[in-house]
Amino acid sequence: MEEQPVSMNNDNATGVITEVHGPVVIIRCQQLPPLHQALRTSFDHENYIFEVHQHLDQNHVRAITLHTTAGLRRDIRVYDTGAPLHVPVSPDCLGRLLNIFGEPLDGGERLPLKTFRNIHSRPPPLKETLGVGAVLETGIKVIDLLCPFVRGGKTGLFGGAGVGKTVLIMEFMNAIAVLHKGVSVFAGVGERIREAHELWHEMKKAGVMDQTLMMFGQMDESPGVRFRVGLSALTYAEYLRDSLQKEVLFVMDNIFRFVQAGSEISSLLGRMPATVGYQPTLITEVAEMQDRILSTHDGTITSVQAVYVPADDMSDPAVSAILGHLDTSVILSRAQAGKGIYPAVDPLHSGSKLMDRQTLGDRHYHIAEGVREHLARYRELEDIIAMLGIEELSENDRRIVIRARKLQRYLTQPFHVLATHTGMEGVSVPLKQTLNDCEAFLLGQYDTLTEGQCYMRGAMDNVATTATS
Repeated sequence: MEEQPVSMNNDNATGVITEVHGPVVIIRCQQLPPLHQALRTSFDHENYIFEVHQHLDQNHVRAITLHTTAGLRRDIRVYDTGAPLHVPVSPDCLGRLLNIFGEPLDGGERLPLKTFRNIHSRPPPLKETLGVGAVLETGIKVIDLLCPFVRGGKTGLFGGAGVGKTVLIMEFMNAIAVLHKGVSVFAGVGERIREAHELWHEMKKAGVMDQTLMMFGQMDESPGVRFRVGLSALTYAEYLRDSLQKEVLFVMDNIFRFVQAGSEISSLLGRMPATVGYQPTLITEVAEMQDRILSTHDGTITSVQAVYVPADDMSDPAVSAILGHLDTSVILSRAQAGKGIYPAVDPLHSGSKLMDRQTLGDRHYHIAEGVREHLARYRELEDIIAMLGIEELSENDRRIVIRARKLQRYLTQPFHVLATHTGMEGVSVPLKQTLNDCEAFLLGQYDTLTEGQCYMRGAMDNVATTATS
């Protein structure tokens, strides 16, 4: 719900800074402001925003600075903004690169300061929300077939460093803009400056920046910024959903760094750590964000969240907390990437809660199960093949292995967003075509093709025609 801008003209100071501990400040107040209230001060031509996190006693609060604290000292006057942090919203936000406050990072004009939204706004009432809808096609074969996105659902991309999470996210954003004429909101949480700069330019080269809003809380910024930039970006996604009735793809890279920022803040506030050193409020903090990613009668928000997996351990408490909110899990495997299989999706460990006949239909469900069975049997036989050779297998197993290897290579494809780097034109394959091709593989119609003819291709009809001509 839009609100009028909060008045910043307050002649009477709320309190003064008494202590500065890194990004944490202790403020002595005449009247305690509520939790999550935004306080402000200015010093040496610099503006500072604080967020109240703890009431220490009747006169002192502990707040987190949303800026660097260089230059702050005791006895600086602090003023109450009268509300939690608000960001300016406008249809002009699309195509822009912003920081947590809605201020431009791209050198462009400021957004109009007419309408603001609270970054801590509550989710819409349950009666106004919609459940997940139909399959949302991405044009990426392995995703649409084995771990499909659902409109209004939440998808997690799990993987360690360097397995292709960010590239896959960029392709999703391209698909939303091109296939579905929707918009994307990208929240870069704890991004390196180099990564943010490269991603921004890659999105412009791909031609989808006009339908994208990017917001960054970079690695060198306060943990308060990295902790709240996701909520700030989500506020813009809610605005595009509610006011512009858009289909929104909300992308967060990386939500694990949001958890890390919360852990830093928890330690700074003096809380005792819980399991594996994480903050005791971990599950609550993740839920506060996830429960706002909802679709209404006005528009939909579909979420894709990159999740760094520490030491490739899926049982990590942070990973488990995030996993419980997701509808689809896409597991990116270092072993797949090592074989040159891109996107490096592990087809056996990835999946969706909605992989059933009722959601997908009988044909999609049976073909997906058939592909999984072939790939699973091939994985079981890999050790035997390595030791004894494929000739020692039964005729039926040999046929399954040959088809599985071709399916494995068929599920690779070149991406639009990497066309300038790879020299290969990106392809997008409709789900109907993917199902037709996989069914043909399972029935043996492509047994005469080589594995190389299946690798990094789009649809198989052109390949088959070329092979037989």
